[in-house]
Amino acid sequence: MAKAIRQFEENLSLVDVVFEVIDARIPLTSQNPEIKRISADKPHLYIMTKRDLADPKRTNAWLQYFAEHDQPAIAIDAKTKFGINNVISVISPILHDKLQREQDKGMKKRPIRAISVGVPNVGKSTVLNRLVNRRAAQVGNRPGVTKGQQWLKSTDKLELLDTPGILWPKFSSQEVANKLAFTGAIKESVYASDDVALFGLKEIRQLNPEGLKDRYHLNDDDLDLSDVDLLLQITKKVGMRDDYERGSDRIIQDFRSGKIGRYTLDDPEVVNDDDQAND
Repeated sequence: MAKAIRQFEENLSLVDVVFEVIDARIPLTSQNPEIKRISADKPHLYIMTKRDLADPKRTNAWLQYFAEHDQPAIAIDAKTKFGINNVISVISPILHDKLQREQDKGMKKRPIRAISVGVPNVGKSTVLNRLVNRRAAQVGNRPGVTKGQQWLKSTDKLELLDTPGILWPKFSSQEVANKLAFTGAIKESVYASDDVALFGLKEIRQLNPEGLKDRYHLNDDDLDLSDVDLLLQITKKVGMRDDYERGSDRIIQDFRSGKIGRYTLDDPEVVNDDDQAND
């Protein structure tokens, strides 16, 4: 991660704008405070991925929140290309004056240059592949797939620099760590699946427990159980008897794939104006 941060800092002077790819299920938690600190003087666009897995009402609320704070942002579904064509239309006005000044000085018209950053497994490489309309960036459903940096040409209007996923060295709270783990930004080898599954069950029960009932054939009495007992009940329901670790893995994977429903764990209504992501 230290190497990735250093590469990001070294290449920042080469670009006009920072594309920070964030997870629509955790739009605040998936913002890397190191990226914000390093790129403070650069125009910044948040690209919210996995829109199809997030609560649509909260996605719209987050877009409204960003707009109220003069922070350009779009929400996309990279798998279907929904919203991907809006990237150029959103960033062009931001950079118009800078590019116009270059042309006024006699410089040749050139594409906008952007650097793409984000936490691991947020869908960054998929976004880039959609923008360039080919499989140029390596994609995988696990953290840490992009190992190096590469320039990609999208169109005559946009050139992109891809980077590996970047996590920051210390999370501000256990809740931040749990959200990143539950959504897939942290490698499975560094967390206990049952702890993350219990966290997820608590969140889902608060947001919309019907998803749990439908997915695991639960009744109202089941939802009155403690989080631990509910985990054990779901483990039995999916045929794993008392193997709660496998049951935990099933819950985590079901959430990530949207089989439990569409959830957004970050709530814009509880964010204070002076809050900074994960500080």
